[in-house]
Amino acid sequence: LIRHMGGKERFINRLDNFFEGNYYWHGNEPGHHIAYLFAYAGEPWKTQKYVAHIMNELYNDSSSGYAGNDDCGEMSAWYVFGALGFYPVNPVSGKYIIGTPMLEEAVIQLPDGKTFTIKAPRKEHNEIYIRSMKLKGKKYTKNYITHQDIMNGGTLEFVMSATPRK
Repeated sequence: LIRHMGGKERFINRLDNFFEGNYYWHGNEPGHHIAYLFAYAGEPWKTQKYVAHIMNELYNDSSSGYAGNDDCGEMSAWYVFGALGFYPVNPVSGKYIIGTPMLEEAVIQLPDGKTFTIKAPRKEHNEIYIRSMKLKGKKYTKNYITHQDIMNGGTLEFVMSATPRK
């Protein structure tokens, strides 16, 4: 898609215009992955920015707390994945694109008593950008984790910041 749209710079410009022009509508479920596409183009901090915006501005605990119709649970599932810090943009790939975790800690119970823990402690609410990551105690620099990483169990640790790491 990036190549067909004229390369990374043009692709990113199109995404920027899409979000800055307020064309993104979260209620359009087939477009839920769009904020995560910045990560594919080498600007994961923009994924973090827009995912945090969607989660903080378009979800709340009022009677209109969804920005769309949760007809098959997609709106809720998007939020759960987003809060964990990753999303299956292309589910058949076995990869989850890193976004911005909103929970300070979450534990996924796996078969055979294993767990996969996500830790993202914050000092301030505006720390939406990832400064660094560790997976099982080792520095992690990929913009995705795999389904197998999760199923193996362990801990994914985030160091968060209020400023993007460009």
